[in-house]
Amino acid sequence: MNPDPRPSRLRRRTVVIATLAVLAVGGGTAVAVTTADHGVATSGVTTAAVDAGEGTGIWDAGTVHDISLEVDDGAVTSMVETYRESGEKEWIEATATIDGTTYERVGLRLKGNSSLRSVSEDSDPADLPWLLRLDEYVKGQSLDGWTDFVVRSNNTETALNEAVALDLLAEAGLASEHAVATSFTVNDGDPRLRLVVQALDEAWEAENFSTRGLLYKSEAEGDWSWRGADPDSYTDVFDQETGEDDLTPLIDLLDFLNNSTDAELQEGLADRLDLEAFARYLAFEDLVGNTDDIDGPGNNSYLRYDAESGGFTVVAWDHNLAFGGFGGPGGGPGGFGTDGERPEGMPEGMEPPEGMSEGMEPPGGERPDGGMRGGSNVLVERFTAVDEWAAMVDDARAALVEELYASGLADEVVDRWADLLTSDAGDLVDAATVAEEADAIREVVADAS
Repeated sequence: MNPDPRPSRLRRRTVVIATLAVLAVGGGTAVAVTTADHGVATSGVTTAAVDAGEGTGIWDAGTVHDISLEVDDGAVTSMVETYRESGEKEWIEATATIDGTTYERVGLRLKGNSSLRSVSEDSDPADLPWLLRLDEYVKGQSLDGWTDFVVRSNNTETALNEAVALDLLAEAGLASEHAVATSFTVNDGDPRLRLVVQALDEAWEAENFSTRGLLYKSEAEGDWSWRGADPDSYTDVFDQETGEDDLTPLIDLLDFLNNSTDAELQEGLADRLDLEAFARYLAFEDLVGNTDDIDGPGNNSYLRYDAESGGFTVVAWDHNLAFGGFGGPGGGPGGFGTDGERPEGMPEGMEPPEGMSEGMEPPGGERPDGGMRGGSNVLVERFTAVDEWAAMVDDARAALVEELYASGLADEVVDRWADLLTSDAGDLVDAATVAEEADAIREVVADAS
C-alpha cells in the first residue's frame, strides 16, 4: 500500500478565521456581531464544522480500490430512455463487489446534470456518473458504516483535478468529501479509472458537523428566488437531504435574501449566514478555477442549516471542472479545444457541456470580481456588492494563496495523488497522462502563487 496521497498535515481542519471579538458558545455558535467602519456586519453567527479526519476503510485514499458491478443491460437501457424522455432518474438493482466483498440488490441510478446532457442508449455504463446505494433495497446493508457512493464523471483521464481540489477544500477548513481512486468495472467490461466520492447524506453530515441541522441541495434547474411561504413551491428547486422535512428555515432565508433592503441585508445577514466561511468558500472556488459552483451553470451547492445557532453555511459540491476543467483561457487538464472536440478520455456518448462548443468560457456573464461565472445567484450578487464583504473575499483569497499554494501544500497533494496513480493504476492510465495532467494543475498553482 502506498502512502496516503493527502499531505501529512492534519486533514479537514476546523475553520480558523480571525474575527473581531466574536463570543463563541457551545458547538461553535456565536452570539456577537462585529461591524466594519460603516456599520456593515463582518462577523456573526458561525457554524459547527469539525475536523473530519482522514478517510479509513473504503475511504482510505492511499490505495486504488476496486468496484465491479453486475447489472442487467436491458434495465440500464430502460433507465437511460426514461431519463432522456422525462429527466427522471430511476433506481435499478445491481450486484456490487467492492474490494472483494459482494453486495446483492444494490441500488443504482444516474447521478449528475450537465454530465448527463448527452447520455444515450449507446453510452458505456462504465463511463457514466452513478449513485451507488447499498441499502436502497436491503435494509441495513452498508460498508464501514457507509451506504452511498458517488461515481464521478470528469473531462480528464485521471480526475486529479477534482481529487486535489477536494483535499485542498478540506485544508482550507471547509466541509469537503472523502475521495478515492477506483478500478471501476461493469459487467466484466474493461476497467476504468474513476474517482468515487462521498454523498452528502446523514453519515457525511455527522462526520463534518457537531450540531443538529438540516441539509438542502440546490437543484440544477432551480434558482434561489423567493416563491412564497408554501413549501410545495420549492419542490423542484431544493431537495432536503437530511433531517425531518422542514423547509421553513430555507424559505425564511430566501425571503430575506430576495426581499430585504440593502440596509436590512447589511445589518441582518450576519445573523443568518456564516460570513467568514462564505467569503472563504467564494475565494476557494475562484482560486481553484471552479466556474461550476454556486452561481455556475449547474447551481452546484448545498445549504446547511445549524439548528443550534440558527445560521446557514454554504457547502461546496462538484469540483470535476476545477483547475481549468472547462478548458479555454488558462488551459487546465482535459479542457475542450477551440474546435469543441471531445478530449481523449471523455466518456463515449457524452459531449462538452451545453454552451461549451467553442471551447472558450462557460456560458454566462462575469463574476463580480471580474472572473467568469456561468450563472447568477442572489446571495453571491448581494454579498459581493457590499464593499466590506467583497474585501473579506479578497482577504480570504490572499490567505488561501499563502496557505495552500505558496506553502507548497498544493504541490504536495498533487505529487501524492500522481504517485499513487503512477504506481498502482498503471493498468488504467499511462504514466505520461498522469504526469501531463498533474503538471497542468501545478501550472495553475504556480500562476496564482
